[in-house]
Amino acid sequence: MPSPVLARAALAPHTTLRLGGPAERLVEARSAREVVDAVRAADRAGEPLLLLGGGSNVVIADAGVPGTALLVRSAGHRIEPDGDGTVLVTVEAGEDWDELVAATVEAGLGGLECLSGIPGSTGATPVQNVGAYGVEVADVLVDVELLDRRTGTISVVAAAALRLGYRTSVLKHRDEAVVLRVRFRLRSDATSAPIRYAELARALGVQPSDRVSAQAAREAVLALRRGKGMVLDAPDHDTWSVGSFFTNPVLPAASISDVPGLPTWPAGPERVKVPAAWLIQNAGFSAGHAGPGGRVGLSSKHVLALTNRGDGSAADLLGLAREVRNGVRTRFGVELTPEPVLVRCAL
Repeated sequence: MPSPVLARAALAPHTTLRLGGPAERLVEARSAREVVDAVRAADRAGEPLLLLGGGSNVVIADAGVPGTALLVRSAGHRIEPDGDGTVLVTVEAGEDWDELVAATVEAGLGGLECLSGIPGSTGATPVQNVGAYGVEVADVLVDVELLDRRTGTISVVAAAALRLGYRTSVLKHRDEAVVLRVRFRLRSDATSAPIRYAELARALGVQPSDRVSAQAAREAVLALRRGKGMVLDAPDHDTWSVGSFFTNPVLPAASISDVPGLPTWPAGPERVKVPAAWLIQNAGFSAGHAGPGGRVGLSSKHVLALTNRGDGSAADLLGLAREVRNGVRTRFGVELTPEPVLVRCAL
């Protein structure tokens, strides 16, 4: 059975921002069965339900949330041969993501190494289609096991049915389906995915599209992320964030053709992806820029991370996010979109 119910329990300690008010009730589920039981109990009672994994991609309102907050703490994974030099890795939704990546690299598997250092739980990765350094979960995802809250049934859904896109899927911003398990197909040759990201290729001293050992790629990615304050470190307030707060805009190529010096990447017919960090910096926001009362601010290492400096509130953070969004809109006419899920709050 799930853990005992805690009344008016703080949620901030369960998020990487350390922000947000309490839950009316807090329950912890340590297995997929307990997740199902807790979700069904909340649905039978007709009460609101918030699922929290690692709390690394969520901003919770200072007023907190009604109903039940469910901490998904199921853990564990299994590896099965799949032929042709690949294996299938089935993972419980509550498994810590970076611990999973580390375990696959140690087991001589390749495919997840460029996603090292990303905080959160494995169950959240297909929802967001987590990606970094040229690799996305979509590249290796086979399927997910879902609980359908409308029917109460459990089924396995193929990756293709999730319509995985840039930091999105059909599961994002919807709560009808709960991820119970995730399955990936990885290589068993201990080599990385092709190195597609120029910064990572430079760090490794290789050419784009080259492969390296999965371990070497993981170490290089972790070093790059630490340099940007993107690896969790409790004493370092630059890491009290949700990582990149805004997604990189995908725009019609003609709409930004007159912006000098703007880096772009192809993103489909007559469309390009532009770096949100460049837009923020060139709209006049520098690393370390302070938000309301200095309680929140841009990371001193990376302008795309909005951080809690220790005594901030969700309202403070959202105020800073609005300032940045409005500044970019005024300067470039581009609307930045927040990447994290905003719970009972909005920009």
